[in-house]
Order: sequence, then structure tokens, then C-alpha cells
Amino acid sequence: MRTALQRKVLEVCDRKIAEKGPGVGLSFYAFFANRNDDPELLMEAAEWWIRTHQLDHFEKAVKIRAMVAALGEQTPVR
Repeated sequence: MRTALQRKVLEVCDRKIAEKGPGVGLSFYAFFANRNDDPELLMEAAEWWIRTHQLDHFEKAVKIRAMVAALGEQTPVR
């Protein structure tokens, strides 16, 4: 997952958790605007979410945040 997407996921998860608490769920669509302005990035997120990790449509934001944060530990986020 590219660094820009990692940052976006972490920001959105942090915001959602702060607004609605640790039980809040989200889908990979939460990281994008209502219009498809970056189809490549959307497909990258979908690939990571669906094919790589076989996640449900909605997952807890804290779970997604932890998974993406672990990626950042493997490859430094710039």
C-alpha cells in the first residue's frame, strides 16, 4: 500500500474514532470522496481490503488503523 494511502487511512480512522468512539465501523469507501476522482487509489484500497486481507465490507476502524500502522512499521511512512 502506497504511503499516501496509508496516511489517508490513518487520518480517517483517527477522525472517525475520535468522533464516534472505538466501536465505529467503516468500509474502504470511507477513504474517498463521493465521486471517483482517483480510480487507481480506490482500486489499490479495494485490493488490500478485499483480496489481500479478505475483510468484511464494514470493519472496526481500530482494527484497520492497527493493520495499516503495522505496515508503516515495516516500511517507513514518508
